Amino acid sequence: MDKQRIKLTQEKETLLVPLYSKAMESARTQPILIDTKANEILAGIDYEFKDLQIPRQTLITLAMRAKKMDSVVNEFSAHVENPIILHLGCGLDNRVNSVNRAKGDWYDLDFPEVIEIRKHFYQESEHYHMISSSVTDLTWLSQVKENGPACIIAEGLLMYLTEDAVKQLFISLQTRWPSSEICFDAYSRLTAKSVNNHPSIKKTGARIYWGIDNFAEIQGWGKGVQLIEEWYFTDSEDIASLDFLDRLLFRTMGSFHAAKKAHRVLHVQL
Repeated sequence: MDKQRIKLTQEKETLLVPLYSKAMESARTQPILIDTKANEILAGIDYEFKDLQIPRQTLITLAMRAKKMDSVVNEFSAHVENPIILHLGCGLDNRVNSVNRAKGDWYDLDFPEVIEIRKHFYQESEHYHMISSSVTDLTWLSQVKENGPACIIAEGLLMYLTEDAVKQLFISLQTRWPSSEICFDAYSRLTAKSVNNHPSIKKTGARIYWGIDNFAEIQGWGKGVQLIEEWYFTDSEDIASLDFLDRLLFRTMGSFHAAKKAHRVLHVQL
C-alpha cells in the first residue's frame, strides 16, 4: 500500500500526537495500553514525527487518557441496550475496534480532510459510520440516530474551541440526546494560556482557547447537567508501571492542587 502523505494544518495536524503516543507506548515492556493499529497506520503514512518533539510526559499522559476513555465507553455499552457512541474529533484513533462493542451504532466525526485519510485505514459498516464535518457545524447532528442516550467522547478536542462553541455543543447534544454522557479532557484556565508553548502545539500552529477551573462553570449550561467523575492523571493506577523518574514526576505533581487540575478528564451526565 502506498504511504498516505499527511497535509494537515493547525488543530487537524495534532491528531498525529496521540497516534504516535499510542504506538510508542505499545512498544514499552509494561505498556499502559497496546494499540497495534497505531503502528500499522504509522507505517502507512508519510510524516516526520520527530518534528512534533513530543515530550515523554505527553506520551504517558495521552496513553492514560485513552485508557480512561475506553473504560467509560465500555461501562456505558455494558449498561445500555442499543448504545450510540459518538467519537468527536476522532482523528485516526482505533477506539471503535479496541473497546467492547457488540451492539449499537458508532459514529466517528472529524474534519473532511481527516476523514479522507481515515478511510484509507477504516471501513464503514452497517453499524459503524464516519461523518465529515467540523464539530462546531452542528448540522452533523442530523446524520446520527436519535434513539439515544449516547456516550460522547471528546478526546483532545474541546480545548481547541472557544467557550461559546463548547457551550453551544453541550446544549445541542443534551437537546438531541437527553440523559446522555460526555467524557472529555480539559485544561485549567492557566494551563490553557501556557500550553500554546508546547512544542507539538507550536509545530502544528494549533491554538488552545478553552480552559475550566471548576465544573460549576458549566453546570448551568443545561438542566440536569451533573458531574459523574473528575479524574486526575496523577491518580492513575498505571503510574506504578512507569520508570522511577516518571513515577516521581507524576507523584510530585499529585502533591500540588494546581498541578493535579492542570489537565484532567471530566465525565459528565447531560
